[in-house]
Order: sequence, then C-alpha cells, then structure tokens
Amino acid sequence: MKPTLQFKLSQHLTLTPQLQQSIRLLQLSTVELNQEIERIAQENPLLELDDISVNDTADYRNNPVDNRLESLSADPLGISDEAGNSLAIDVDSDIKKNANDEPDWFREEGTSRGTRDDEDERDFSQQAAEPPSLRDHLNSQLCLSQIPERDRRIVGLLIDCLDDDGYLAQDLDELADLLPPELGIDIDDLHVALEHLQHLDPPGVGARNLRECLVMQLSALPDDTPYREPALLLVSNHLESLAARDFCAIKRQLHCDDECLRAIQYMITHLNPRPGTAFSSTVARYIIPDVIVVKIGGAWVAHLNPEAMPRLKINRLYAEILKRCHDDSSRRLASQLHEAKWLIKNVHQRFSTILKVSSAVVERQQQFFEHGAVAMRPMVLREIADTLELHESTISRVTTQKFMRTSRGIFELKYFFGSHVATDTGGACSATAIRALIKQMINAENSKKPLSDSQISEILGQQGIMVARRTVAKYRESIQIPPVNLRKSF
Repeated sequence: MKPTLQFKLSQHLTLTPQLQQSIRLLQLSTVELNQEIERIAQENPLLELDDISVNDTADYRNNPVDNRLESLSADPLGISDEAGNSLAIDVDSDIKKNANDEPDWFREEGTSRGTRDDEDERDFSQQAAEPPSLRDHLNSQLCLSQIPERDRRIVGLLIDCLDDDGYLAQDLDELADLLPPELGIDIDDLHVALEHLQHLDPPGVGARNLRECLVMQLSALPDDTPYREPALLLVSNHLESLAARDFCAIKRQLHCDDECLRAIQYMITHLNPRPGTAFSSTVARYIIPDVIVVKIGGAWVAHLNPEAMPRLKINRLYAEILKRCHDDSSRRLASQLHEAKWLIKNVHQRFSTILKVSSAVVERQQQFFEHGAVAMRPMVLREIADTLELHESTISRVTTQKFMRTSRGIFELKYFFGSHVATDTGGACSATAIRALIKQMINAENSKKPLSDSQISEILGQQGIMVARRTVAKYRESIQIPPVNLRKSF
C-alpha cells in the first residue's frame, strides 16, 4: 500500500487555560474557592488578597447593587467579546500601557491595615483550652482509683478499645486471643477490668450494646427513684417491644397502666444512648452563603454576599518594576502578571454568573419566599438555562454547593430545583411542596391514630395532587419521618 498525504478540514473546540480555570472556579464552593485563591496567591507574588473590613461590608449591605461587578463589566484585560473569539493577550504591550489607561488593579478596597507596632500592642484574648477527650476523662478517674496496678493497666487497655460513642465494640474473647501470652492476661482478668471500667463516669461507658448501656444508667439512679424497677425490667426483657411501640404487649407484660407506662417511657427516652459523644471533638462547619435575598419594594431581590467575595488586587511594587524593565529577565513576572489578571477576571465572572442564576431563581420563586415550601413551584435546570442563554451544565455547576440566605433559612441553590407531580387539572406540583404538605399533615395528626401512607395519598388526591402510596413513602423517608407504627403513642 502506497503512503499518501491528505488534507482534512475540520472544526473542534479548544479549551484555553483561562477558560479551563473559569470552569473550575465556577464549580468550587466558597470554602474551596478561598483555599484555591490562597494557594495561587502563595505561588504568584503579583497577586494579593485583601481582608474584608467591617465598614466595607456595612456599606455593601446598604447598597445592594453590585458596583464592583458593574465596574468590571467592561473587559479590563483587552479581551474580545464573551464568545471567546480571541483569548490571546500581548503581555509586553499590556505592561507598556499607561497606568491611567489600565483598570485600577492596585486599589485597596476597605480600611488600611495597622502597622506592625499596632499589631504588637493589641490585646489578644486567651484561647479556650480544648475539652478533654473521653480517653483522658476516663484515665484521670483511673489514676485516682484504688485498684491494683495490674488491673489499672488492663482497664487502660479496655479504654483504648472504646469507640467514639463509649461502647466496647470488640468481644472480650477475641481481645484475649489477640493479647500476647507473656502478659498473662486471661478472660477473667478482662471481665474484672470491664467491671471497673463500667463504674466510671459517664454512666453507661464500656457497655457492649444498647441494652447494657441503658441498664447501667438506670442502675446508677438512686434506689428510691420512681418507676426505676419497672424501667429496668422493661429494658432488660422487652426493649424490642418498646422500639416497636407495642404498648399493649408492654402493659400486659409489666402489669401496669397507661400512667405508669408513660412515666417509664419518659425515663428511658431521656437516657443517653451514646455516653461518649459529650467528649467528642467534632468541629462545626459553618456555611458562608454566596447570595442574600432581601425584600425591596414588595419584591424579593437577590444580591451577592460581600463576605463571600475575596478581595484580589495586583501587587503595586512588582507591577511598577515590570513597567520599567522590558528585558528577558522580567518575562517570568510578566507571565505571572498575566495569570493574576486572568484570575481576578475569572473570579468576578464567577460571582456575576452566580448572581444572574440566583436572580432568575428568586424571580420565579417569589411565592416560596412569601409563604414557604408549600408554595414552591416546579422548576428544572433547563428553564433557567434557556432564560439566561447558558448551557444546562453551567447552571448545574452554579447551583452545586452554592448557598442562598433567606428569611426562611439558608438553602442550597439546588434546593429550588426538583421533580414534579401532575395534578388533576393538568398542571404540576413541586416535590418540595408535596413534602411540606406531608410534613404539615403529620404534624397535625392525632398521635393515637396517625395517618398511614395510603391515607396521606388519599388526602393529597382530594386536593388535586395525584400521588401514589409508594411516592408518599419515599417523600416521607426523605424528610426523615418514621412510618405510622413508630409514630403511634398511647
């Protein structure tokens, strides 16, 4: 076969590094965006990150119009139209421009920072000490105990085997087999050590299951506590009946009346099934909303949260050096200046896109902000994409891990989109509204005769919403409402 040369004309889409960065920043959450910007700022000396001052935040809230985005609506980098016909930038010509013709990349927004002397004279409050862990709490009690040293070491071994809830999940026989024979620790020694461990504070620590944990807490109560003995009997022998809310069987087995059973149930339900969680050192993660919704002139309006917007600017010192030097040695800094300006533009474009999508969502969900989830209208990503003339994947990136603060709480933008159910009039009802209606029905039901999924389906059908029983069960489970047998009381 003879080799030949052929010419082929084709069209394909090439993602430039700047466009790839814009897409990547768009899908990041606020926390991830700040981490990414801090990482880039550490690598690029021409990029600086300013702190947000309190005065700037107050001024921004008084004027909800995003002046910062409006001032950057023009192309500050000499880029062509948003269609991306030309993404190349002449770095040398950009450096040689007159500073008056460039955007104010060096403007510091907010109050100036204090000097080093002022920082040294500040009175920093003392940091709170970390709370003791469950292991430290138990070991401190163990050091004050009067048990032999050998037993104390074995108890310390069991303390190291406890999980975060304070349970001893490992079987003692398996633990005895895992210990080296030269230690001379048998199963009887482990049982004695477990007995010592279960007498430490908090009550219930060292239990091997829920039943044992509740029995230990009830046994720690004073002997004259009302209903203590029948509660011990119920937990020891009929805990499964209590979990299934089989109150008739419990009254037959305990030979008690309704008042006695209510007191026993109240006592058991107020015990701590996880005694070790009080010493857990979980760190709460706070959500920084990207958008704030306020009511202005009788209509709900969305604007950006200034606390979620990073303050970026170009380092003045390095930029002035680049304006004076045009040799090959400054090529590296010129490239970093190019990257810093692109990052600033992409960050502002990210927030501009979030504001556009949020405004379109708020415009269509006015009734939700007025009346709550029951007034949520059905909406899909395609509807917003067609309105803003954006791709559906772009709307998906914008609404993922982006949060909106409203008078009814903080919601992810994804919350306002979802499936819908047909009505008997040919319309559609949002799944979020149906969940809210189901929750209202269950909150208003008679606890002695709770509504079943079939009954809820019939009630919704009477209101014109055609929902099957299985759909009701799925929506009920999604809002973490137990089934009818677990909601029944006496």
